[in-house]
Amino acid sequence: MLRGKVTSGVPSLDELLDQIYIGDNVVWYDHAGSLAWSFCYKFIQSSLATRKPVIFVSFDRSPRIVLERLGKLAETQNLTILDCFTWGKGAGTDIFTSFYEESKSEWPCRIIKLDEPGIPREVTETLYRTHSEFQGDVRFVFESLTGMQELWGGEEYVSSFYSHSCPRLYELNTVAYWIIEKSAHSARLHAQINQIAQVVIDLSIKRGKTSLSIIKADKREIENREEPYMYWTKGSDIVFEDKNNIPGGISLGLRLKTLRTRRGLSQTDLAKQVGVTPSSISQIESNLIYPSLPALFKMAEVLSVAPSTFFQEMSQTQSRYVFSANETTEIKLPNVPEGILTARALGPENDDARAELYMIEFAPKKKLSSHFLSHKGQEMGYVLSGKLHVTIRKSVYKLQAGDTVHLTTDIPEQWRNPATGIARLLWIKLR
Repeated sequence: MLRGKVTSGVPSLDELLDQIYIGDNVVWYDHAGSLAWSFCYKFIQSSLATRKPVIFVSFDRSPRIVLERLGKLAETQNLTILDCFTWGKGAGTDIFTSFYEESKSEWPCRIIKLDEPGIPREVTETLYRTHSEFQGDVRFVFESLTGMQELWGGEEYVSSFYSHSCPRLYELNTVAYWIIEKSAHSARLHAQINQIAQVVIDLSIKRGKTSLSIIKADKREIENREEPYMYWTKGSDIVFEDKNNIPGGISLGLRLKTLRTRRGLSQTDLAKQVGVTPSSISQIESNLIYPSLPALFKMAEVLSVAPSTFFQEMSQTQSRYVFSANETTEIKLPNVPEGILTARALGPENDDARAELYMIEFAPKKKLSSHFLSHKGQEMGYVLSGKLHVTIRKSVYKLQAGDTVHLTTDIPEQWRNPATGIARLLWIKLR
């Protein structure tokens, strides 16, 4: 049977992949745990734009968070959220069940709560019962296989669910996105997933750059299979690096973006200090235009780097071994109110480093109701002086000098300095 093609919502990916076929199960291996969302968002956006039903199966996020992330995309009855979180990882606690005390008429889309998502059979029955209510090709987003495994307690359950669902969804003429954190699963499960899926895509961060590789694509003649294609996100858009337009393979735009975000500056902030428009900074970072020499030197001054940093090969930026104290730079962390903490970036200013070092100083008697970095991945911290209280999964951990914090996927809900003196924390963000 000849199956039609649909768009992923990302033109560059459609070109690389020769689009997506009806019936495809598309597996996204996410090395950082947060990279696949941008592609899911574009897929949902393009599906809803053509009035195709979308069923979003959430194991990792509450309905409220899903609605917030989707924004206006959720304002349609063509979207159905299967909530496997509230009575799954959410454990039926009041903070999550209170969502259902609100009037259903206020929900922008359809939301179905599963009372026992820890039982695979209930998930399966709800899934196909919901699908049967629609006609034509239905689109699915499963977030995520990793979340399923954490809830169900073993790979054998995930393997069974996936092995039975993929062929069935193929025969039902659906298109399904499956998200999986690659490092959280065994090679055996990877092999099984790859064998059954029609499309397998790998997303990773290499040398500070996000990249996409096509591992498998049935019935397609893919050139340069498994070759990494560099890309970055710009708002809700996904922009692939055009290798033909970057002399010597060096992306001035990507280097500028790396240095700017490391400083905690928005495009508007940098534009004001350089004396150009935010649109100019955006076009430079997209490699659409090149800055004038005066603007280039001013950007280097604002970012506290030598102008040559924008053009050096990575090997050139690794030739130094010692960085003096006066080379550290205070950075502004997004969403951190003034007066709570200060942060300074330590170490080399290049996007090839495998880790980023920060000195975090918490002001006395202050608290931050979030994490100071927006990063889903491995992080480590060492308390140099003072005391700190950190809340993770509603548990409060009291830290003092000499204690170490290690984060993998969980993000602190609160940091607090209970003392009358400054608390100093050496923080390492791994790429």
